[in-house]
Amino acid sequence: MPTDMVPENPAYRIVEIFESLQGEGYNTGMPAVFIRLGKCNLACPWCDTDYRTFGMMALHDILGRLNAYTARNIIITGGEPTIQPHLPVLLDALKHAGYFLCMETNGLNPAPPQIDFVSASPKARYAEKYGKQCIQTASEVRIVADGDVLAFARQIEQQIRAAHYYLSPCEQNGEMNIYDTIRQIGILNSRANRPVHWQLSVQTHKWAGIE
Repeated sequence: MPTDMVPENPAYRIVEIFESLQGEGYNTGMPAVFIRLGKCNLACPWCDTDYRTFGMMALHDILGRLNAYTARNIIITGGEPTIQPHLPVLLDALKHAGYFLCMETNGLNPAPPQIDFVSASPKARYAEKYGKQCIQTASEVRIVADGDVLAFARQIEQQIRAAHYYLSPCEQNGEMNIYDTIRQIGILNSRANRPVHWQLSVQTHKWAGIE
């Protein structure tokens, strides 16, 4: 099959599909259906998603599954959505169905034009990669503070134009480095000529006991 041909009913690597509330960032509390896609182009040791375990689901089956939910917002997440084959076909179908589309991405690749709200989460441990290629605009930036991320945050605020910038604590072995995260936010915001204002974003869905 020629590489430029797309199957009529392509299949996607689906880790899970579920309805919940957005727990992080600017849209915290927003009712949404999460479509979590498999595989990633990074490998962060603290990642809380088993993106290597997935099943294949055809487009028509995904659309049928969505009929069981009431939320009209969809969050495409992963893994890394931008590396999913035939992603534009899925997004076109979702837009045609009238959904508001959000995407959570690590920000190495551009977000598709169908996305209404882009949440970019660059990873400090891969700072060298982001120095070579990086998304240029996003709705929000969320950096996980998995150590000293001050230099990386300063790098990203120059590379990615966004309406909102957040640091998020890193949870490892059941412990969250909340103190160090807010300390770094204070340092970033205490600069005399800071170009952006950084805020705290936490995984409130874990506190609420929901997915």
